[in-house]
Amino acid sequence: MTNGLSLSGRTAVVTGGGRGIGRSISEVLLERGARVISLDLEPDDPMPGVEARRANVADSASVAEALAALPPEATLLVNNAGITRDKSLVKMTDDDWQAVVDVNLTGAFHVLRAMAPHLRAAGHGRVVNITSINGLRGKFGQANYSAAKAGLIGLTKAAAKELGPKGITVNAVAPGMVLTEMTLALPAEFRDKASAEAALPNLPTPRDVAETVAFLLSDAARCITGEVIRVDSGQYI
Repeated sequence: MTNGLSLSGRTAVVTGGGRGIGRSISEVLLERGARVISLDLEPDDPMPGVEARRANVADSASVAEALAALPPEATLLVNNAGITRDKSLVKMTDDDWQAVVDVNLTGAFHVLRAMAPHLRAAGHGRVVNITSINGLRGKFGQANYSAAKAGLIGLTKAAAKELGPKGITVNAVAPGMVLTEMTLALPAEFRDKASAEAALPNLPTPRDVAETVAFLLSDAARCITGEVIRVDSGQYI
């Protein structure tokens, strides 16, 4: 591995790092030499080598407590935690809407705000927010999710402008359908529809998303900021 891609000597905070895409991100970051701190609502099955901390990202006090003691080298952040409450617009309840916005958008804001002073003091930082192609294009039955993920793109660009003068990059990765355990358990028709949209023959795995995140956290991406990189096998186009 070239030095530009190595994360040795750095610590990454990954929200929702205990399962799904977040777990793959944690695994790849460990392979690149980083120390990983995972923030999870229920950190019951931590990956070997990952420090699991309990936190509810929708609660700013919980986030502040979880991040109160960070090592000086904690200059990497991945906002990955997210939930879905899919329903059509007319059937979506206030709770369905608020829960998704609270975790997927406000949660990312809470963590980024809590870590920003630490990153500014270090004079270095890399932030990657996990959004979605459905935040770019919208999706039937996902008004709450699409709105939250679109908001996360706006947060990414605003934070990139604010934090850039301190040497901090802020980018977003937008997956399409990813072959996680959850999506593999869905009826085949859902995966078939995503495959029909895609330009490439294979849909992404969690590892594909994680590799892109690791690149954006590395010094090889030091001049990339405010960008949204799709990892979707061409679903969006």
